[in-house]
Amino acid sequence: MKFIDEAKIYVKAGDGGRGCISFRREKFVPRGGPDGGDGGHGGDVILRASLGRRTLLDLKFRQHHVAKHGGHGEGSKRTGKDSEDVEIVVPVGTLVRDADTGELLADLASDGISFLIAKGGMGGRGNARFATATRQTPRFAQPGIPGEERWITLELKLLADVGIVGLPNVGKSTFISRVSAARPKIADYPFTTLVPHLGVVQYGESESFVIADIPGLIEGAHEGLGMGMRFLRHVERTSVLLHIIDISTESHGGAWRDYELINRELGLFSPSMIEKPQIVAIGKTDLPAARER
Repeated sequence: MKFIDEAKIYVKAGDGGRGCISFRREKFVPRGGPDGGDGGHGGDVILRASLGRRTLLDLKFRQHHVAKHGGHGEGSKRTGKDSEDVEIVVPVGTLVRDADTGELLADLASDGISFLIAKGGMGGRGNARFATATRQTPRFAQPGIPGEERWITLELKLLADVGIVGLPNVGKSTFISRVSAARPKIADYPFTTLVPHLGVVQYGESESFVIADIPGLIEGAHEGLGMGMRFLRHVERTSVLLHIIDISTESHGGAWRDYELINRELGLFSPSMIEKPQIVAIGKTDLPAARER
């Protein structure tokens, strides 16, 4: 399945149903009073996080999510039917923002958590509600209240215990393929990994942790260069960083420069990133160029 970690969608809750204008019409009750019922409530739009959903792919191509309106009130004080809610399932770790202001509305960081993103309108009151001793035949009722609507952006931040970082082509994907069942594409050229990959590492009798392979970072990643900020955010939730360095590199300054470059990019993106515990792993030590160093 294609990995999509951003989506912009429109949500519209249902409008409340109209209140009814009605009067009793019975054979032996020539002046029956008002009996118009209330309108039903419009459906809500709810976001729910699920571990069973791994990507925002479905929402990328289905942008409009609209709940139905409440039923209109009827005579004999019958209330209109409440509309069913619309539930949108998103991956655990999804951030919800207002598309216009960028305001963070919700962080759906655990399985099963839900968030009311658009509230349905209340039904209007029927004319039976407005009868008084001095106003016995009200010939009016209330319209339903419109449901809330808005455009929102969804951003997925992967949930992992360990995040693998490093320059492109240092061996991150090879590493995760050896320690877990993840099978990312592996080749000898930069940016082979175009999307993050998650792997589960088993240890002991029943223990495990989740590790994330993040696409390679380059200088200027915090400003959007290369894979840029799009994937840096996937490192924010990790507890530990595994920094893989290619010891065989022939770049100016060598492995030490590469180490400083990645940490500088992490710090410029978010100061909290460089405060995370970090394990440095030296890769490609079997290559002739590495042996010479």
